[in-house]
Amino acid sequence: MPAHWGEEHAPRARGEQLLMRWEAAAVQHFVLLSAICVQMPRLAFQREKLKFEALLDESSVPATIIRATAFFRSLVGQVERVRAGKPFLLFSSGNTTACKPISDRDLARFIVSKLASPPSNTAVLPIGGPGPALTPQDQGRLLSETLGQPFRTTSLPPEMFDWIRWLISPLGLVSRRMRDRMEFLRIAKFYATESMLYWDATAERYDAEATPEFGDDTLQVFYAGLASGELKMPERGEHSLF
Repeated sequence: MPAHWGEEHAPRARGEQLLMRWEAAAVQHFVLLSAICVQMPRLAFQREKLKFEALLDESSVPATIIRATAFFRSLVGQVERVRAGKPFLLFSSGNTTACKPISDRDLARFIVSKLASPPSNTAVLPIGGPGPALTPQDQGRLLSETLGQPFRTTSLPPEMFDWIRWLISPLGLVSRRMRDRMEFLRIAKFYATESMLYWDATAERYDAEATPEFGDDTLQVFYAGLASGELKMPERGEHSLF
């Protein structure tokens, strides 16, 4: 048995076991929350998501796969920085990527709206919040205005993640912690250079107009709630970039 069998095949085996149980129990509908970034699978977690999506598609369980765009909680990392009068950090010009961010509440409402309507075949639904699509420049300007601060920016090269990863790569040979850090840097580079919008494979571009919208909550209102103290800063985990 190959040494890597456990890492590569165990998740799929567990997924197959789960699906066998669901099929035996005659589950009527499975709704999976995935992510819109799997359209461009360059990272390990994206490939694992796609593997499970494929298992669902191959099974007899009716499934709806929801590929959500960026959450509001992923766009709050620079709130305290801007509140303190510091420049908003951008990668490159800040205009090369965009998203239609969606609130937790609107996403939950969208998921619930699909529960009672199982598709005849596996349905894959990209979804974003109410438009228009926002670039990091747009987000920084919106945040600065909401906090009553002048909009100032500092531009960073996305290649910095590759440089840091190259520097620490020797340590990755002996340290699992460093390997995890290297994967985090790959993830950071991806989100610094790719949009969270529908990918038009024919035109080979992200298409904001083709990215479906749902809900009423806007990032502007969310930022205003954080600025006033009406909303608390959401938990973002230990692997947050900012």
